[in-house]
Amino acid sequence: MTNRYKALIYAALIGLITVIIFLGFLIGFDNKISWLLIALLIATPWVYNLKKNGKIIKWKAEYSVGVKSLDLDHQKLIALLNQFNTAYDYEMGEAFEHQSLKDLIAYTEYHFDREEQMMSDCNYPDLEEHKQQHQLMIDKIKQIETKYDAIGHNAFQEVSEFLNGWLINHINGTDKQYTRHLNNHGIS
Repeated sequence: MTNRYKALIYAALIGLITVIIFLGFLIGFDNKISWLLIALLIATPWVYNLKKNGKIIKWKAEYSVGVKSLDLDHQKLIALLNQFNTAYDYEMGEAFEHQSLKDLIAYTEYHFDREEQMMSDCNYPDLEEHKQQHQLMIDKIKQIETKYDAIGHNAFQEVSEFLNGWLINHINGTDKQYTRHLNNHGIS
């Protein structure tokens, strides 16, 4: 069952509970069932949001690489990834899904170029290895994008799972390795 249908079911459930509450209060305000349903009604959006936010990535201070411009780039990448995940999870249409992926790829390429240029300007010793990691990620996403042309929406699950794991691991791993080097060269 897709998230779009789950959201519709939640909305119908809320409507049904609301009607039952009002009918229960017609009997009297001391109707315990109505009060229990009010508690259920209050809990329903909380449960829905808890389930809905499963793939949403939130920026944390621990993701900082110590370079403000790159941290801002990483925050934008997380926002674009969340936008893509929402488009995929709620099947917002082929055009929106594909555009959100294209936006994510374009900004990722821009960010990688900028990051690599900073490392190059500071003669970062592991630049080539870092570039290879970037290229492998871009190649993987483009491969899945090609797969999308063949099988459609379902190809994006692979993108979502891959990027959700890759991005945070890359920021917290490889990207943090250049922090001291860039900071020592006056980039913060």
